[in-house]
Amino acid sequence: MSNIDTMSISNKEFLDSNKFSADEIIAQYEKQIYDLQQMLEISRSLCTTLELSALIQSILYVTMAQMRVTGAGILIMENIDSDCYRLGSNYSGLDIEPTADCKISASCKLVDVIGNSGHAYTLPELKELLPRDKDVKALASLKPSLIVPLILKNRLNGILILGERIEFDGTGIEYTEYEKTEILTISSLAAIAVNNASLVEQSSTDMMTHLKLKYYFFNILTDKLDYAFSQNQPLSVIMFDIDFFKKFNDTYGHACGDYVLQTVAHIVKESIRGQDMAARYGGEEFTVMLSNTEKKDAMRIANRIRKNIESYDFLYESQHMHVTISGGVSVFSTDNNPVTSPKILVDQADQALYISKRNGRNRITFAEPALLAAMGMTVEKSSESLR
Repeated sequence: MSNIDTMSISNKEFLDSNKFSADEIIAQYEKQIYDLQQMLEISRSLCTTLELSALIQSILYVTMAQMRVTGAGILIMENIDSDCYRLGSNYSGLDIEPTADCKISASCKLVDVIGNSGHAYTLPELKELLPRDKDVKALASLKPSLIVPLILKNRLNGILILGERIEFDGTGIEYTEYEKTEILTISSLAAIAVNNASLVEQSSTDMMTHLKLKYYFFNILTDKLDYAFSQNQPLSVIMFDIDFFKKFNDTYGHACGDYVLQTVAHIVKESIRGQDMAARYGGEEFTVMLSNTEKKDAMRIANRIRKNIESYDFLYESQHMHVTISGGVSVFSTDNNPVTSPKILVDQADQALYISKRNGRNRITFAEPALLAAMGMTVEKSSESLR
C-alpha cells in the first residue's frame, strides 16, 4: 500500500468519526487536496533534477519547509562500490562539527531495521529497539527529531535526517501520524529521484578517478557557454597534463600510474569550488571548467592546483615520487574571446598547455591569441614527444 493511499485512509477514518462538524470535514478535505497538490509539485521538481548535488539540496529544502524543521541531511552511498552511507556535505541547517563525518555501514543492524520496516523513527524509538548500538549513537550526534528511510524496490537508497522541529501556531513539536505518513511519501519520491540521479552520476563519471567523463564535461560546458554569452559573464577552462607520466608506469608499474592519476584527480577536485567541474579528458590529461571566472582568477586557481600537486608527497610502496603538471588556461569573453563553440575554448586551453610543455613543463600558460599564433599552434601539433 502506498503512502498516498495511507493518507487517504487516515482521512476516511477522520470522516467516519461523528465528532466533527461539516466545516471541519470540509477543511480536512481541503487540506488533503492541498497536500496531494503539494506532492505532485514535489514529484515534478525532484524527478526533473538529474544533477545529484542539486537534487539533494532540493530534497533538503522541501523537507525543511514541509516538516517545519531547522535543518536536514541525507546519508547516501557516494559510489557504486561504496559499503557505507555517508553524510558528507549533504546537509543544511544541522549543527555539525566541520571535521565530523557521519558514516553508517551498509551491513549494520540499524540499516537492516529501518530498511526493512519502512517506518520513520524518532531517536528514542531507535534507542529502544537497538540499545547501545554504535550506529544509533552516530545518528544521535546529529540531534535528529526524526529518522526516515529512502526506500526504492525494497532497497535502502539513503537515510533522511530531520533536525529540530519548530513549533508553529500552537501545533507543538511532536510528529503526528499524518505527518509521518507525509514525510514517508516525500521520502519515496526522493528515493526514486536519488536513484535516477545516481545512475546519471555513475554513467557520467570515470570509475578510476571519480571525475566526470569528457563527453559529459562537453555537454555541461555547452550549456555554461550559452549562459555565459547571454549573461555577458566570463567562463574559464583549464587543461592539465601530468608531466612525464609514462615514467611512472615504466618504472613502478601500471598500478603506480593508477595511484598517481587518482591522487592528482583528488587534489584537482579539492582545489576547486562546488560550482566548478573537473573531468578526466583522457589518459593523464584533465580539464576544469570555472564558472563566472576571469583570467586573473583562473590563472590563480590553475597555479594553486599546480603547486598543490608539486608539493604533495606521492608515496607508493615506500617510494617517494615527485609529480608535476603542466597547464593551459583559456577564457570566454564577449569582448576579447567571443567563441561560440566549447571545443574551440577547450582547444585554446590545450594549445596553451603544450606551450607550457615546450617551455619546460611544471607551469601554466594563458591562451593569448598572439602567443598561440607566434608558437605556430594553429597547425597540427605533435603531442607524443611532449609527454
